[in-house]
Order: sequence, then structure tokens, then C-alpha cells
Amino acid sequence: MPLSKDKVIVTCALTGVLAKRDQCPYLPYSPVEIGEEARRAYEAGAAVVHIHGREPDTGDQSWSADIYGQIKEEVSKRSPIIVNFSTGGFNMGVDSEEAKKERLAYVWKTKPEMAALNMGSMNYAKYSEKRKGFVFDFVFPNPFSDILLATDAMRAGGVKPELECFDLGHIHNAEPLLTMGALKGPQQYSFILGVLGGVAPTAENLLAMSRQVRPDDTWEVIGISKVQWKLVAAALVLGGNIRVGLEDNFYLDPAGKEMAKGNGPLVEKAVRLARDIGREPMTPDEARAALGIGKAWG
Repeated sequence: MPLSKDKVIVTCALTGVLAKRDQCPYLPYSPVEIGEEARRAYEAGAAVVHIHGREPDTGDQSWSADIYGQIKEEVSKRSPIIVNFSTGGFNMGVDSEEAKKERLAYVWKTKPEMAALNMGSMNYAKYSEKRKGFVFDFVFPNPFSDILLATDAMRAGGVKPELECFDLGHIHNAEPLLTMGALKGPQQYSFILGVLGGVAPTAENLLAMSRQVRPDDTWEVIGISKVQWKLVAAALVLGGNIRVGLEDNFYLDPAGKEMAKGNGPLVEKAVRLARDIGREPMTPDEARAALGIGKAWG
């Protein structure tokens, strides 16, 4: 269902996979730590938490269904927040279809209410002006064959897909999937701006992307790094939803000087910005209704 303009869904991305604690000591690794961060995000006003599984001791990315199951349990026993698991990178470093399906098993085994679905391939990099070089630089592959493996896992678990789009073309990649029945509308789109290789992080580009979705679809903005707060403000004005969290940005200020001491303060700021322009954050149950949770494959 289309969103009311005076309501907003606030999502918090708790963990990510690229950053470690030497960069931000407040990143949660273990299921208990993630559960506590999810509770703080909920108490600050978030309706959804987006989560990457991590190995509890090292913080390395995990594909373990056991770890994802523990995460879901620890989150759910602390708050009624919507759980959204990432599938990003499930196909990287493995070649066979069976190996990819094995990595995706946590989706249908743990049955989160939502899961992220990356909608296209791209260069994925971070450039440092200071170093005059790339901090990281790789190709993020998401061919349609792999997208379909992920939608199959989501269908098997009754999981609502969240379509992550790093560029305008990624939005239109949903069309053949809708036609063939691999996706069913209405959809939830996430527009990710600020990654080198994807669309430039401007309000104009966000507006262009928002105009591509159908009236019954919903969308949110994911601003990466220092541009996050500018894009959050733009999305709020345009009637979209918003995502913040330590996966995307560590800082409470656009200059990158005041590091947030956890995910809660980032959500608090996002909620304050929303209320300043007259938009109230949705409760998890309100967000479930708006997103059509439980009806993704009906």
C-alpha cells in the first residue's frame, strides 16, 4: 500500500561487513551484541533492522544459518522490530550454483520478514582524496541468474524482498522478474547513493530514481558516508523512507568529526529530522502493513 506522507519507515543497518572495530569500536559482531543494538534502534524509533551475519570473534562475514538463526532469536526476544537479512555477496568467491544455494540456505531456514536483494552488477569502490588512491576496488556481480537464486530462497521462506538499487538501471531490472513471476508487486526499493561505481549522491538523482517506481511501491534512501544526512533530508521531503546505521555511516555530523556511539544515536537524529518536518516514524506493525509483510508471494 502507498505510504501516508506524514509517516516514515526508519530502517537501521546495524552491522555491514566491510568495516571492522578498528574503524568503529561500536560495531556489533555477536548475535547478542546485534540483538542489543537492534533493541536500541527500536527504542530510538526504527521499525526495521538490516543485518549482515558476522563471525562473533572476528567480525568476518558469515553465511551460517545457525548464526543467522541466533541473530533473529536475539533480536526478536528484545523487541518487535522487523528483521531484514542481507544477501549481498552470497555469490562472491564461489562458482557453482549448489554452493550459492548453500550460502542462501539461511534465508529460507530462518525466515526473516525481509531480505535485501541486489538488483544489478557494478564496479564497487572507495576512493581516498588524501591517498590519491582506492581504499578498495572490486566488481560486485549480480547477474539475473544469481538474482533468481536469491528470489527462490526468499519465496521458499515467505520473505519480503527489498530491492537494492545502486543506479537507475537497477530499478528497471525488476521488470522482467515481475513479468516472469519471480517477483510480485508492490515492491520495496532501496536507492543506494554514495558508492563509487553507482549513481552520484545528489538530491536530483534521488528524485529521478523515486519517479521510476509505481504508485503502490515504496522506497527508501541509503546514503553512504558523509552524504547520508543530506540524502535523508531529501528523502523526507520527497515522501520516501530512510535508512541510517553504522553499516552506512559512523558519524552524527556531515563533517565526519562526531562518531556515533552505536546505532541508537543515528536513529535518534533521523527521527528528529523526520519530526522537524512533520513526519512521524512508523511503529513496526505500521511498517508491516505499509510494506505488505507476509503478502510478498500471495
